[in-house]
This record gives sequence, C-alpha cells and structure tokens, in this order.
Amino acid sequence: MNKRMIIMLVFAGVLFGGIFGFKAFIDQVIADVFDNMEAETVTISSTEARRESWTPRFEAAGTLTPVSGAELSVELGGIVRSIHFENGQSVEAGQRLVSLDTRVDEAELAQLQAALRLAELELARQERLFNQQSISRSVLERAESEADQARAVVAARQALIDQKTLTAPFDGRVGIRQVNPGQFLSPGTPVVSLQALDPINIDFNLPQRMLPRLSPGQRVDVRFDAFPDHAFQGEILAIEPRLRESTRTVLVQARLDNPDETLRPGMFGRVELELGEAESLIVLPQTALRFATYGDSVFVIEEEDGEKKVTQRFVQTGRTRGDLVAILDGLDEGVAVAGSGLLKLQNNARVKIDNDEDTRPTEDADPRPDNG
Repeated sequence: MNKRMIIMLVFAGVLFGGIFGFKAFIDQVIADVFDNMEAETVTISSTEARRESWTPRFEAAGTLTPVSGAELSVELGGIVRSIHFENGQSVEAGQRLVSLDTRVDEAELAQLQAALRLAELELARQERLFNQQSISRSVLERAESEADQARAVVAARQALIDQKTLTAPFDGRVGIRQVNPGQFLSPGTPVVSLQALDPINIDFNLPQRMLPRLSPGQRVDVRFDAFPDHAFQGEILAIEPRLRESTRTVLVQARLDNPDETLRPGMFGRVELELGEAESLIVLPQTALRFATYGDSVFVIEEEDGEKKVTQRFVQTGRTRGDLVAILDGLDEGVAVAGSGLLKLQNNARVKIDNDEDTRPTEDADPRPDNG
C-alpha cells in the first residue's frame, strides 16, 4: 500500500512538474519575442513651442439693451382713428404715431374757447371802466378770475385731446404695431415698441475680484454669433455701485456704436476686456499636451542615429486662449514636440512626422469656426 502510494505521488509530481515547466517555457518564449520585437513607428504631427505676447483679458456673457426703449401706449381710452407709421419705420421725437377719435372732445373744446373769448372781452371792458374809475377793483379782479378759469378749462380740455394722440418720446425705430384702425384701446394697452438703436448698450456681470481693474471709459470688444467674423468695439459706460449678494457679482454697462443698426436689443454677446500689460509667454496647442491627474506632459521630439524618437517631459501649464495653452515651466522656446496622436505614444517611441495641413489640428488663439 505504501509502495503504491509512493509511485502515485512520484507520477503526479512528474506530471505537474512537466505542466508547469512547459508553461514557464512558453512564457519565456513569448517574453523573448516581445523583447526582440521591433517597436512600431507611430505617425504624428509636430509643432514647436513658440513665444507670443498675451494681454491678460477676461470674458463675460452680456445682453444688448437699448439706450432708450419703451412699449408705447395711450393714456386715455378711445377708438383708433388713424395710424401714422409703418412697421419698422424710423421715427423722430414728437412724431405723431396714433390718433384716437377726439371729435366730441374737439366740439367741447370749441365751446370752451368761445366761453374764453367772452371772458376775455368782458375783462377788457372791465379794465377800461376801472381805468375810468367807473368800477371798483373787486369787480375787475372778479373778471380777471373768470378769464383765468376759462383759460384753465380750455387748457385741461386740450390736454385731454393731446393724451389721445400717441407721439414718439425719442428718436428710434418702431416695431410691429399691435392695434388696428377702429379698434377700441383701453389706457395702458401696448400699441408699438420703440427702440433707440444707435448707440446701444450691453449689460454684463463680472466677479467682485475684477472691481479694482474696472473703470469707466475702459475699452471692450464684443462678439456675436450673428457676426462671427467681426468684433464690435465699445467702452465701459457705468459700473453698478452695489454688488448682487446672491452671486457676488457687479453689473457693468458698456456702450457700442451701432450706425447700421445691425445690433438689436436682447442679443447675446461675448464681452472681452483687456486687463493689465501684455506678457511674453511660451505657448503650445492644447492637442500637444497629455493632461493627467499626476501632471501635464508633452512628448519632445529628438533625433537619434537618424531616427526620430519622443521623450515624455512634464510641464507646468497656465491659462488657455483658443486652441493654445501657456507653458509656465518645463519647456523652452523652439523645442519640437508632438502636436497630435499622443494616445499612441509612449516614452522612447519611434515616430514619423506628417504635417499635412488637412489633418493637422489648428493652432489659433482666437478660433472662429464656420457656423454654416
């Protein structure tokens, strides 16, 4: 029994030893194959660290508002008798826009004017009699009072008639009318929008830390999605003296020239403010960096024995602008680095440079892609 057990154990040891030995042999063969395998050449694009002058700036979202804008309405109710403007027309201050039916008021005004003329004639007669010392001063004063009362009644009736005529309070452009002839208007019913478009304001909010760098007259550049190739220039007009407690931001208003009236109230714009003096910085396209939690790095291109290889180097990055990022430390001007294809790279990898313009990433500090 003991002999049979010993033989079985020896057989099992030889069997398992052979299996493990064979596996170790296979692993060694695979390792030798990979160790002796020639590294694959990776095709990448290249770029150079270059120096640019960047002026510190801040961007904020803003909304266009008119210098003067209002929804016009009538003070008194009545029937619309006539409309004196076309939709979208440019109007001047004082120009008549809408007239309500005032025939009854005008008839009453004529009656009151006749009473005024009679009171003035009576006053003139009393003045002659007073000068002749035929009446007392109290009689003259009563005639003067009656004439003044008649003038006041006429002026009040004329004011009521004027309130039934809508006029433009300032120069601007009217919108689309919301009333029609023959329609009854109640007091306060919107008639038409009037907006002064040139110049035009833009309101935007900035964090409280920007306050020391803000001042009226400071230049701003504003871009709009409707005009991607054009930057509108203006200057800061006013700074709200009180911050919003909920956001700790300050409201700033800038004014833009708008002679062609291309900008309209309510449009969204991106406001750019230049703050401080220009700085000379080394920059790279953002596609040339491998971002990681343990640090940002680039792959520096070096030539060795006629072959190009890359070496991973850690750098300190700063602020970004468009496609570019500032390199604060770890890289000198003029050093060639991999510009794209970083996912395929590792340290000491062999590379091939292909800088085809059709596939090379853009390196623009102010990219404006075509929205079409």
